[in-house]
Amino acid sequence: MQSFRTELENPIVERDIIDLEKKIKAFREGKIHDEKFRSLRLARGVYGQRQPGVQMVRIKLPFGKVTFKQLLRIADVSDEYASHNLHLTTRQDIQIHYVSLDRTPQLWAELERDDITLREACGNTVRNVTASPTAGIDPKEPFDVSPYAHATFEFFLRNPICQEMGRKFKISFSSSDDDTAYSYIHDIGAIPKINDKGERGFKILLGGGLGAQPLLASIVEEFLPEDQLIPYIESVIRVFDRYGERNNRNKARLKYVIQKLGLDEVLRLTKEERIANKVKTYPINRNGVDEPVIPQPVTLPEVVIDNPLRYEQWLVTNVFEQKQKGFYGVYVKVPVGDIHTDVARKFVEAIRPYVADEIRITQNQGLLLKYVRKEALPALYNGLTELDMSAPGFDSVADVTTCPGTDTCNLGISNSMTFAKVLEDLIYNEYEEFVYNRDIKIKISGCMNSCGQHGLAHIGFHGSSLKAGLKVLPSMQVLLGGGTVGDGIGRAAEKIIKVPAKRATSVLRAVLDDYKANSIENEVFHNYYDRLGKDYFYQLLKPLADLTTLKEDEFVDWGHEETFVTAIGVGECAGVVIDLVATLLYESDEKLSWANEAFGNGFWSDAIYHSYNVFISSAKALLLDKNINSSTQVGIIREFDAQYVEKGEFALNGTFNDLVLQINKNEPSEEFATVYLAAASSFLNSVKVKREALVQS
Repeated sequence: MQSFRTELENPIVERDIIDLEKKIKAFREGKIHDEKFRSLRLARGVYGQRQPGVQMVRIKLPFGKVTFKQLLRIADVSDEYASHNLHLTTRQDIQIHYVSLDRTPQLWAELERDDITLREACGNTVRNVTASPTAGIDPKEPFDVSPYAHATFEFFLRNPICQEMGRKFKISFSSSDDDTAYSYIHDIGAIPKINDKGERGFKILLGGGLGAQPLLASIVEEFLPEDQLIPYIESVIRVFDRYGERNNRNKARLKYVIQKLGLDEVLRLTKEERIANKVKTYPINRNGVDEPVIPQPVTLPEVVIDNPLRYEQWLVTNVFEQKQKGFYGVYVKVPVGDIHTDVARKFVEAIRPYVADEIRITQNQGLLLKYVRKEALPALYNGLTELDMSAPGFDSVADVTTCPGTDTCNLGISNSMTFAKVLEDLIYNEYEEFVYNRDIKIKISGCMNSCGQHGLAHIGFHGSSLKAGLKVLPSMQVLLGGGTVGDGIGRAAEKIIKVPAKRATSVLRAVLDDYKANSIENEVFHNYYDRLGKDYFYQLLKPLADLTTLKEDEFVDWGHEETFVTAIGVGECAGVVIDLVATLLYESDEKLSWANEAFGNGFWSDAIYHSYNVFISSAKALLLDKNINSSTQVGIIREFDAQYVEKGEFALNGTFNDLVLQINKNEPSEEFATVYLAAASSFLNSVKVKREALVQS
């Protein structure tokens, strides 16, 4: 691996990138445990693929905002370092694939030239903060949530409280009560409100999540004043960091902390943490997100629309008038979220004369263009048509959301990308009237983990497998009845039946045919599903699950020619557990250096939290010498008292609990930071002495 030095203006970013290069070198030389290194690279957006020896790189784009220049930069980077493709995700990121690990620092440096980051795009961090793509132009919005999403992103990026949590933490901002950012499936979801005094605030939802075991969030604040938003999130994250599970990744999300402790106790602990917060109030800069440059009126050439009917469909399904009168938002449907880099460049040139220099990636893997003048719509449509990007039916039944599945993901069981294309073709060719239906959503995941959001679909599928005698065949678990109700209320889809993957098209036909035949006039899908009930749909689809009528081609997955085999790797969406004593003590030294650096810069709160982590890592190291591996930070504190302090094996002036949890009993002042940092340093030295004595005995 060749060394390089960046030429970035931001020294913090530059240090991040150079540190990644050093850690890769140390990993190659066997100086960093592979589990620890995995955790480190994930927090830098570098994610292992199904294919050995290459990486997926996730590019973090807060609330899906990307300029023309940034999109072109990402395309150039994909050409140079990846596979000439851009994949839009359900969290409004862009992913590129087949990247060499050794080249990721240079790749990151290239992106940062246009203010694009990889930091905390994966791993046990605050993931990309998402928002309704229409934020800022939504006719229904009380106010633009974009500055709030941006402020949240900035505040928690590199924040010590959320660098090594037990699991990822997801935050969303919806633009209105329509809740198009799905507040109910997030750790924290925010919906904008204005109270009777005309003040801004948010309805807050807590503890939602999809995955293999979906849980809908609870409404915990009907109106949280805008200046309390970030302090509230900080308090919740502090509680999650301390009480969250760290050994069993399947039980490590905030929703499980709430299940274990109870919502009232989590809210009590959140309130208790407020004293330790870096800030008690955080006014949001409402002008923190630059307004996009609106295109000037231009003399437009006469435009001839070759297919007027399709153009009219496009106007109905893909175009809406913004709250800024005279301007229109235009959705671009992107099949399976993939855009080749050559197409991306032509796309920017095609839209540049007609739209504002700000594109938003949507949660269903499409794009939103803003500030299009009405007279420019025909020319824009023709430009998109030349690139095959003017398909009508955005966010309709014909717009299927999917994760990458077995194409690149370690956890993929069956192929979701090809299957999504097959379903879209089926809708366009057999059910064209559903191109206008934006009530029903179809979503697909390659496994049960719901990266394709099948858990909130009206009609959902996730990859699985079935045994037929001694053979295994690809299958799809069918789910029905999920989706958004509005204003924080949502529904988790119910599992109905599992069928061979090649019969999933027949599942869709059966459900849509029944909906056409048996729904009451103007009846939405949720009401139709509830009226007939889960068992009705089980009986409807049961014949498709009959394995006595299997054909040979049903043992081959969508998009494949070879016979299906299950090949599931190790997932990386969560972090990893490091139980090596030496590694933990090395980490304690590193965290102490961060604490000293933060203290030297006058960042008292950061210095205090780094010191807190010194206590936790050091105590965990000694506990491992007794084969005690507590799964939470609060458990480590409790066990250290029980195993060392109470038995007289480690001398402290009081309990370890009282020593460490001073953190949430004191304001983050210089005075407390001085005392707490000194205590952490002394404790680490004592742990090293104790450890050395144990090794020598």
